[in-house]
Amino acid sequence: MKIEKRWVISFILISLVAISGLFWKPTEALAETGFNAADTIVTADVAWLLTSSCLVLLMTPGLSFFYGGMVGKKNVISTMLQSFICLGVVTLLWVVVGFSLAFGSSIGFTLNGTHYGIIGNPLDFAFFDQVGVLPHSQMASTIPFILFALFQMKFAVITPAIITGSFAERVRFISYLLFICLFTLLIYTPLCHMVWHPNGLLGSYFGVKDFAGGTVVHMSAGFAALAGVLVLGKRKNSEHIPTNIPFVLLGTGMLWFGWFGFNAGSALAANSTAALAFATTTVASAAAMLTWIFFDRLHGRKVSALGACIGAVVGLVAITPAAGFITIPQSIFFGFIAAIASNKMLYWKKLKAIDDTLDVFACHGVGGIMGMVLTAIFAQGENASLLYGGWSVFLHHMIALVLVAAFTFFGAILLYKITNSIIPLRVSEESELIGLDLSQHDEKL
Repeated sequence: MKIEKRWVISFILISLVAISGLFWKPTEALAETGFNAADTIVTADVAWLLTSSCLVLLMTPGLSFFYGGMVGKKNVISTMLQSFICLGVVTLLWVVVGFSLAFGSSIGFTLNGTHYGIIGNPLDFAFFDQVGVLPHSQMASTIPFILFALFQMKFAVITPAIITGSFAERVRFISYLLFICLFTLLIYTPLCHMVWHPNGLLGSYFGVKDFAGGTVVHMSAGFAALAGVLVLGKRKNSEHIPTNIPFVLLGTGMLWFGWFGFNAGSALAANSTAALAFATTTVASAAAMLTWIFFDRLHGRKVSALGACIGAVVGLVAITPAAGFITIPQSIFFGFIAAIASNKMLYWKKLKAIDDTLDVFACHGVGGIMGMVLTAIFAQGENASLLYGGWSVFLHHMIALVLVAAFTFFGAILLYKITNSIIPLRVSEESELIGLDLSQHDEKL
C-alpha cells in the first residue's frame, strides 16, 4: 500500500510535538509575573468553571450530531468526524502555542501612552508554561490559570468545527486538517486576543462587548464559512434530503445544554452574572425556536423539527455576546429578531445559489452579526450602549463589526488558497459521487 507523503509529514509533525514536550523546561508562575497567591482561589468558582468546561466540550460532539443528521446518507460519518476531530487538533495546538497567542502579553502598538494588542506573545505560555494552579491577576483571578486556559480551549475547539457545515460533502479531509490549523493560529487567536485580552485592541480601544463569543466564535466562523463556500464552489449535486432528523434533535439538545457552560461559564465565577446569563440563554433560544416555526408557517412552509432546531440554535448564537449584559425580557426580543433575520437570509436565493450546505453563514454569521448589533444597543453596565446614551459605543461596535467581518472573510479566503496550493481542497468528482464516508474514510452507515 502506497502512503501519501502528506500523511508521512503529518505523522512526523505530531511526533515532534509529542517528543518536544519532554524537553521543555517549565517556568514557575510567580506573583511578580502577574499571578495571585493560591489563597485567592474561590472554590465555588472553580467548581462552576470545571462544570462549564465540561459543558462546552460537549457542544462539539453535539454539533457533530446536529450537522451529521442534516447531510445526505453518504456523508454522515465524514461530516461528523470533521467536527469531532477538532477536539484532537485544536487541543494540541492550544497547548503548544494557541493559548499563548490568544492570551500572552500583547504584541501590537502604543497610542497616547496606552498599548493595544493584536496578538499574544507565542513564547509566554507555550506548552502551557506558567499555566498552573495560581490564578492570573488580570484574567480570572479566582480560579487556577490552567482552568481558565482549558475553558478557553473549548471555545477554540468548536469554532473551526462550526465552519465545516458550509463545505460539507466536498472537502478533502487532510486539506481540512491543514486549514483548521491555519485558521486557529492566524484568525481565531488574534481575534480572541483583540476582544478578550485586557489589552486587546477591540476590547480596550473600541470597547467591544462580547460576553461569550458572538464576535470571536460565531462571526469568525460564519464569515470563514462564507469564504469557504466561495472558494470551494458548489457541489455537483446540491440537492439532498437530511438523513437523520433525530440526530439533529439530539445535537440541538446537546448544544443547548452545553451552551449554559458557554454563556453562563463566561462570567468566570459562580455569581449573579452567571445566573443571569443562564436565564437569558435559554429564554432567547426558546423565543427564537418558536419565532422560526411560526415565521415558516406564515410563509407557507410546514412546521418542521429541522426548523425548530435551527431556530433554537440561532437564538443561542444571537444571545451569546449579550448574555450577561441584558435583562430577561430583552433576551426574548434578541431571539425573536435574530430568528426572523436568519430565516430570511437562509431562504435568500442569492445565498442558496452559492451552496452553503448547512446554511452556516445564515445561522452563525447573521446570528452573530445580529447579536453584536443588538448588544451595542441594549447592553447594560460599564460603557453604556445606545439605549442608555452610548452613541460612541454603538459607533465603535459598528466599526469593529466591519473590521472583524473583513479580517475573518478575507483572511479565510487567503488561508483556503494557501491550503489549496499545498493540498487540493476539493475531493475528485468520483469521490464526491460515491460519498466522503467511503472515499475519505472507507466507512459507511
